[in-house]
Amino acid sequence: MNSISEQIVESFGIMLLGMGLVFVFLTVLILGVKLVAWRFAPLPITPKAPVKNGTATQNQGVDPKMVAVITAAIEQYRAKA
Repeated sequence: MNSISEQIVESFGIMLLGMGLVFVFLTVLILGVKLVAWRFAPLPITPKAPVKNGTATQNQGVDPKMVAVITAAIEQYRAKA
């Protein structure tokens, strides 16, 4: 039968081996994911220059009708609660 000190040394060796294998596996996994993400990343979309043909441009903000609808819905929800 092994002494307690031999068993402790053996258990630490097994623990370090397991932790080392997990570390190596996770490192390879992270590098693989980064490689695939780098290789198959979508290309950035370049915005096109706006065409100026003399017509008035629309406001890029939110439609006032939509603001009114959302405000009415919030007030109705709060009235129920």
